[in-house]
Amino acid sequence: MAEFTLELNDDQKQVRDWLHGFAAEVIRPAASEWDEREETPWPVIQEAAKVGIYSLDFYAQQFFDPTGLGIPMAMEELFWGDAGIALSIVGTGLAAVGVLANGTEEQIGTWIPQMYGDADDVKVAAFCSSEPDAGSDVASMRTRAVYDEAKDEWVLNGTKTWATNGGIANVHVVVAVVDPELGSKGHASFIVPPATPGLSQGQKFKKHGIRASHTAEVVLEDVRIPGHCLLGGKEKLDERLARARERVKSGGERSEVGVPPAGGWGRVKNAAMATFEASRPAVGAMAVGTARAAYEVALDYARTRTQFGRPIIDNQGIAFQLADMRTQIDAARLLVWRASWMASAGKPFTAAEGSMSKLYASETAKTVTAQAVQILGGNGFTREYPVERMHRDAAIYTIFEGTSEIQRLVIARTLSGMPIR
Repeated sequence: MAEFTLELNDDQKQVRDWLHGFAAEVIRPAASEWDEREETPWPVIQEAAKVGIYSLDFYAQQFFDPTGLGIPMAMEELFWGDAGIALSIVGTGLAAVGVLANGTEEQIGTWIPQMYGDADDVKVAAFCSSEPDAGSDVASMRTRAVYDEAKDEWVLNGTKTWATNGGIANVHVVVAVVDPELGSKGHASFIVPPATPGLSQGQKFKKHGIRASHTAEVVLEDVRIPGHCLLGGKEKLDERLARARERVKSGGERSEVGVPPAGGWGRVKNAAMATFEASRPAVGAMAVGTARAAYEVALDYARTRTQFGRPIIDNQGIAFQLADMRTQIDAARLLVWRASWMASAGKPFTAAEGSMSKLYASETAKTVTAQAVQILGGNGFTREYPVERMHRDAAIYTIFEGTSEIQRLVIARTLSGMPIR
């Protein structure tokens, strides 16, 4: 187990500086254009693939960093560049985490490489969980997966929404209901291979922020997939469902899906929650990156903008805002690093530390970007300065992968010992 430290080692610093350079030289110059176009920035993703950032190897190296800081460090630097483009670069990672959290070793080795493609033929993947009537309430999911034993195939029907890369992905990871009577415990995850008949893109959403990231509905109409595309395999699914039915029959409590087991997050019982809990500190790191970017713009502006014969940073009202912004950013990063280290070290989130990190960092991003707009005044309200875009982008962090309200619910129920349903 790596000791917890606030000091990056030399290798981590080298990776951080490399990522920062890519964000500054490639992502930032393209940010405004792709925000206006509201399209997937394929040329930027391809550049990321050419230098090795958009690749399975890179994310595997960061994921298996023994300190746990590889992923949050990478997320912060890329999202410092631009949230929309960065999400297009890292969005495939959510689907990959879904396979890592629920799949067999063979499935991991088979499907994750196909999610990325290569530098000459870039691919993306999509994780499909939310539905029009089932966002935070995953137990209300309606997409069904029915097993056709005669053909050893699963048949999927339903509509997913808010799917990053939905419809344009090479590989879709879909969470579906296999036993409606078991609520969230009757869910399973499935791989939908490339070009599978019956899967189509529904509505593409025109969003307030992160416009360079493709977000759409995914429609599943009699989608037939081979039996081996059930993540984890049917034998393990049958065993898990049998245990869940026995608990329901005996009147036992439903398991607490918001609290990781003693060994940390891994193959937990609920397919969607396993993915989200593994990724929440990473989302917190994204928020830290956006907040830091807005703070740096505001700080530079306050140092150079002169009013009444002096830089506006000399005014206490501005200086105190900047002091609060920096303090909040550093505090958010510390929460993210703590949760990431705990997960890597296999330490249980006994106080919902993963949700804490996502909650505080996402709220910080909203606050800091709003303050940055205020410090820039009228200029901050225009698209000539990036804080306007950063403020729009920051709004998503308190919404996706568990709203701030859901994070507070998870934290509160964890502290009280109540089950998280």
